[in-house]
Parts: sequence; C-alpha cells; structure tokens
Amino acid sequence: MRERDAPTGGRRCDGDPIDLPQPVAEIVDVLAGMPGAIAVVLGGSRGLGRTDAASDWDLGVYYRGAIDLTTLAAYGEVYPPGSWGRVMNGGAWLRGAGEKVDVLLRDLAVVEHWTHRAKRGEYEVDALLGYLAGVPTYSLCAELATCRLLRGALADAPAFPPKLAAAAPPRWRFHRSFSLDYARMHAARGDVAGASGQAAKAVIEEAHAVVCQRGQWALNEKRLIERAGLERLQTLFTHVPSVPPELANWVDDVATELGVSPAQPTPAESTG
Repeated sequence: MRERDAPTGGRRCDGDPIDLPQPVAEIVDVLAGMPGAIAVVLGGSRGLGRTDAASDWDLGVYYRGAIDLTTLAAYGEVYPPGSWGRVMNGGAWLRGAGEKVDVLLRDLAVVEHWTHRAKRGEYEVDALLGYLAGVPTYSLCAELATCRLLRGALADAPAFPPKLAAAAPPRWRFHRSFSLDYARMHAARGDVAGASGQAAKAVIEEAHAVVCQRGQWALNEKRLIERAGLERLQTLFTHVPSVPPELANWVDDVATELGVSPAQPTPAESTG
C-alpha cells in the first residue's frame, strides 16, 4: 500500500477493527497488498452492522490512478476498472470456505469528483443491473461515509450535504411522478408488467426522496422502502389487476399512497 498516496489526517487503520473469518481476512491482506491500493474497507450491511442470513462480505478497494489486480485473479474471475460502469467500476465475486465475498473497486479520483458534486447539491443517476430506479452518483459518498476501514487510510467520512438534502428530494419526486405517468399509460393498454414495473420504480424513487430529505445516506435499494416508511405499499403489489380499468385504478391507488393526486401533472424537473 503506497503511503505517499494516503491522505494526511482522515481515517487510518493499522489492523482489523473487527473479527473477520480467516478466509475473508486472507482476501483483505491480498487486496491491501495489491500495487496501487490505498485502503480496504468493509461495506454493505456488514459495514453497517445490519447483517442477516443472506449477508455476504462486501470489501471495497480504494485506489488512485491504476491498480494491479494480478494477485486477486488467483481467487476468481476479476472485472477490471470500468467493467461495471462509471459508478460501480469493477471488482470480483469470490466464494471460498463457505464465505461469499464481493470485491468492489473504487477510483478515489472518481469518488472525490462525485463527492464534490454532491456537496454542491448535484448528482446524476445511472442505469445499473440490479437497480430498479438506477444508482445515484452520490452513492459513492454514501459508501465512503458508512464503510468500516480495515487497512490503509482514507479521508474523513463526508456528512450528508445540506445542498443535496435540498436538491435531491424534488428531483427524485419528479422521477416518481414521471414513472407514475408511464404506469398509467401502460395500464390503459392492459400491460400489467409495464404498469406494475413503473409503479414499483415510483415507490423506490419516493423512498430515495424521503431518505434524502432526512439527510440519510442510501447505499442501494435494499430495504430502502422500509427505511423510508413506505412498507405499507408492499401489500398493493401482492394483488395487481389484469383488466385495464382496474389496473388503472390500482396505479391511482399507488399514486395516492405516495401522496400524488391522480390528476396531478408531472412537474418540470429541477436539477439544481
């Protein structure tokens, strides 16, 4: 790990702050020793201390410039920087000794760029496999703020920017209302998959708006509906009508639960 690239001040770590299973600890050592690595962190639900039976080990590797992944390739298939898009970047999915480990690569220059934009209340949303409403670029700030440092050094965790708390909710709610409009369009044609899909997307978008308004980071869409206090909407999705008039009424019911009047037009988007 190159000390000359480590930030002055900030968070530093000389060893494991938590008890890791031996196979995971071995991978942490490998990640920390890769040329170019600045820090290794524990993220996801385990980083937050919210584990369940399905929780895996999310290990983030922060690097600057370039990183040599040769040693990691011995543990499984590796996806180099850029393979998973500009936000998710790249990494590896590993499994060994009964432990499932996801390795996520994070370019510090990219993280710093979007952190700076987030502080100004600016962000973008990228389409990403596994995400219903897309991944906001400020998720990189959320990771940095919620991860637990295992090796190396990182800048201090960013607080939720006040400008982002002001700008993000109306923008997410524009997306929500737009999705509901498209859900109604699909419903009028009797397209159950299209209507329910757009309605579900609207619920996630409203959930993003709620947590941003509270000044809370969201790492991803997992448990986001519950965190936002919108779990009551889950029951609506257990019985989706297939007849167009009833399907249209169902979409209106979802909209009403989200605080959107069926007759309310989609507002003009404000990106701050």
